[in-house]
Amino acid sequence: MTTEAAAHGPTAGEYIIHHLTHLNNVGHAQTETVNLNVINFDTLFYSLALGLLTVFLLHRAARKATSGVPGRFQAAVEILVEMVANQAKGIIHREESRKFVAPLALTVFIWIFFMNAMDFLPLDLLPSIWQAVTGNPHAYMRVVPTADLNGTLGLSLGVLLICLWYNIKIKGIGGWIHELFTAPFGNKWFLYPVNFVMQIIEFVAKTVSHGMRLFGNMYAGELIFMLIALMSGTATVAGFMGHVLAGSVWAIFHILIVVLQAFVFMMLTLIYIGQAHESH
Repeated sequence: MTTEAAAHGPTAGEYIIHHLTHLNNVGHAQTETVNLNVINFDTLFYSLALGLLTVFLLHRAARKATSGVPGRFQAAVEILVEMVANQAKGIIHREESRKFVAPLALTVFIWIFFMNAMDFLPLDLLPSIWQAVTGNPHAYMRVVPTADLNGTLGLSLGVLLICLWYNIKIKGIGGWIHELFTAPFGNKWFLYPVNFVMQIIEFVAKTVSHGMRLFGNMYAGELIFMLIALMSGTATVAGFMGHVLAGSVWAIFHILIVVLQAFVFMMLTLIYIGQAHESH
């Protein structure tokens, strides 16, 4: 950045690029969307912190649950528990599996909701605090873990591992391997390679689309918030009022996106695990 540009503040492009860059072990902007040599510390930190918050709230709700008239917090948790339990019962018919899968789906829903909801914080709030702590006016910090493809693919890979586990647990290692080579086109030796390739493509496609769907929606929402934030830098009253109005309208609409994307990810998790229980 030149001295003149620094004196007048960043341009719109520089502002967006700065806010799209992660705090990582490289120390500068990434050229690749996914790079196995790069660790995004901000995504890891906020994912773990919000995951611990989710576990704490659910643990607190379980400890304070009473058989009498519930308080508002307990009532809200009970509504979520009943909603997820009903969804799990309609998809996964094995009661033993639901004892693990239903709490897992509830945790996933609340965890992803919290990560998505980080988008509602003022765009420059946490990055400005981080810059003040580090003393670096150009320090990077992104606070929405689900707007990072590495984070959402990590979540979908976790779901894939659970699906593989249930495939082996329900069908046995021999039964699952047999299914890999005989479905979907039948138990014919000359179809074994085709069946196996189709099964692998299915696993990969479901995993990638599972993570990409959440990432795409949250990344787009984050980018729109950045564009709206640029309007506050205009010197006119109309520009400031436009920033407030556009930000308020988009925030209200974004509430639906935040909740819906958490629900969709949870439902797909249940569906994929449910499919692992089925035999072809």
